[in-house]
Amino acid sequence: MKKLALAVAAASMIAGAAQAGSHMPSEVRLGVALGFTGPAESLAADMAAGAEMAMKEVADSGKLLGGAKVTPVRADSTCVDASAAAAAAERLISAEKVDAIVGALCSGATISILQNVAMPNGVLLFSPSATSPALSTLEDNGYFFRASPSDARQGQVIAEMLQEKGYKSIAMTYTNNDYGKGLADSIQSNFEAAGGKVTINTPHEDGKGDYGAEVGALAQAGGDILVVAGYLDQGGKGIIQSSLDAGAFDHFFLPDAMIGDSLTAAIGPDLNGSIGTVPGTDSPGSDSYKEMFTAATGAAPGPYSDYSYDAAAMTLLAMQAAGTKDSKVVKDHVFEIANAPGEKIYPGELAKGLEILANGGQIDYVGATAVELIGGGESAGSYREILVKDQQNTTVRFR
Repeated sequence: MKKLALAVAAASMIAGAAQAGSHMPSEVRLGVALGFTGPAESLAADMAAGAEMAMKEVADSGKLLGGAKVTPVRADSTCVDASAAAAAAERLISAEKVDAIVGALCSGATISILQNVAMPNGVLLFSPSATSPALSTLEDNGYFFRASPSDARQGQVIAEMLQEKGYKSIAMTYTNNDYGKGLADSIQSNFEAAGGKVTINTPHEDGKGDYGAEVGALAQAGGDILVVAGYLDQGGKGIIQSSLDAGAFDHFFLPDAMIGDSLTAAIGPDLNGSIGTVPGTDSPGSDSYKEMFTAATGAAPGPYSDYSYDAAAMTLLAMQAAGTKDSKVVKDHVFEIANAPGEKIYPGELAKGLEILANGGQIDYVGATAVELIGGGESAGSYREILVKDQQNTTVRFR
């Protein structure tokens, strides 16, 4: 009797597996919704390339969901236009039929896509670079994840750096949106808690031709250094150039959205000596990713490119773990593949990860950025301490 029951159970399992296999998708479509235009557009190309590298690696393996190909579909989420971001995501879901979305680049665009499009449609949204603390508590029904750490953590790191380098007072300006306000508040609360003084903490708008009035107010308030929590291709750049032209400040702190080659090229040697932070790690996966990216593109990857690779990779690995591309199921398997226990998976090893999952095993995706997901789809994360030297963003240490 026991043997008969076991035989029936085994037959049911085989039949179920065959039925599941017959319904495996032939294609997985992933949206790549980034700010290809707007105040951080110089970052988007390398970020998209990173995400699409992971997709190609998975597609070439032939191991995803029984051999599904992976098709990336790009959309411009801009950076600060919430309506345009929602419209871009709506097109990805309604017209392009994507199964999940990697994006957006900026926090405001990400919040708009999550609340207006992704969550209502039951589509997983995995941002490489949206860092606003507001996303930590925003209702998401489990559909939102991010590869980079929250600015609540970046504010702590920045305050520590300023204290260590002897800055007693700071003036601060931030781009007037969710990202800028959240980061500025985090910096202020942490810096003041450590005994520092914030002489002024004021917003600025992007896209202006003249920042003389803003710089005048900052200069009047004074401070040992000017913290510019803005965007490297618009307002943040304008504030710095105007400060230099007026002789108001000559040392700047550059948080993550101010780190990129376009800013050092635009400002020139006057930016040398400025310091900053951007998410990053010195893990073995980081070196592997840099080598892979350089081999594929002929250039070193820009900021957040590695986080984009990880966001796409984790989305696809979670699909494999779920046995489906349906975001409603996939969202419950992201933590399963991202954290211990399981075999560690690094860049270039996605085929290995897919095979382990297909055979019922467990993986711990470490990736390019030493990913460790914590509550609410958050990444614990670490930061590169940046020094602008010889018009280059150089890494001093990791925090």
